[in-house]
Amino acid sequence: MFETVAKLSELPAGRGTVVEAGGYALAVFRAAGEVYAIDNACPHAEGPLAEGDLQGSTVYCPWHGWAFDLPSGRCRQGAHVRSYPTRVVGDEVQVDLSGTRGPD
Repeated sequence: MFETVAKLSELPAGRGTVVEAGGYALAVFRAAGEVYAIDNACPHAEGPLAEGDLQGSTVYCPWHGWAFDLPSGRCRQGAHVRSYPTRVVGDEVQVDLSGTRGPD
């Protein structure tokens, strides 16, 4: 079930934003013409992924540089994060917390 988590007009392009939804802290990104949502905590040391460096559709953990693919949640260095399906309806960014698009 999709839940509104933010307004598209309030999400800066090329940067992450932390939103709380369904008891989860999510990092939401406008990147490469899409909107992505992943778990905000890096599995390595719980670094805040929303504060990471964004290059294309890859975010780098600000603490140790682990690279996460936003569409899948896959990490090049170790454990993956969950990636959540998103959609934009008008100006609303919605995330489906009932299923995942990437590794859990």
